[in-house]
Amino acid sequence: MRLVIAIFLPFILFFTIGRPLAGIVCLILQITLIGWIPAAIWAVYALSQYNTDKKIEEATSGGGS
Repeated sequence: MRLVIAIFLPFILFFTIGRPLAGIVCLILQITLIGWIPAAIWAVYALSQYNTDKKIEEATSGGGS
């Protein structure tokens, strides 16, 4: 679901992963139609980093067992 948000409404993704300042910057970039593509790419990249950080956090905290 977050991947769909990252593509169609990139600025909202940053708010869902706890990066509101990046969300505001992304919104400013997204306002221009030319900036929409870089904003979407940036959001997808940030989402992948967020998922990687969560997996590392789970692995170092004992794997949830």
